[in-house]
Amino acid sequence: MDTEKALVRKHAINYGLVLGGFLALLTVVLYALSLESLTQWWLGIITFLIALVIGIVSVAKAKATMGGFINFKQAFTSYFITIAIGLLISVVVSILIFNFVDPEAAEVLKERIVEMSESMMKRFGAPQEEIDKAIAKMEDENSFGIGKQLQNYVFQLIFYSIFGLLVALIMKRKDPNKLPS
Repeated sequence: MDTEKALVRKHAINYGLVLGGFLALLTVVLYALSLESLTQWWLGIITFLIALVIGIVSVAKAKATMGGFINFKQAFTSYFITIAIGLLISVVVSILIFNFVDPEAAEVLKERIVEMSESMMKRFGAPQEEIDKAIAKMEDENSFGIGKQLQNYVFQLIFYSIFGLLVALIMKRKDPNKLPS
């Protein structure tokens, strides 16, 4: 049983490092080539889908290594470790870039996000008073600060865990030859 746990963790850690490397590379490349692209809605969708796919591949690989059988806990653990490591690496890279390497980039992004939010609220017909309140709140907040990024990391883990529960439910497969423990 300990060997199975070790296999699940091994694959999860490896895929977590792959995910983290990919997300970090994506952030660095977009930062270098087009800072504004980091504010685009499609980037969130792409990163979500990539993380989800790599999480699923991690579970599938762990399942294959265990002879095609994996229980719910093992499947969820594989998915969760992969996502947790991948997102953590990405967050650390963002913290380094926007707090130590180039804090001015964080200000540029913040301004762009405020502009985009104001424009969207106007399109949806929000009252100017509400727009002003929301913009003032956004301007007071340091969304690229270390604390805020760590808070977002926790929220992302929760969000991805919901999908992880579904993945584990779908991927689990009981070994008919094993006695229940």
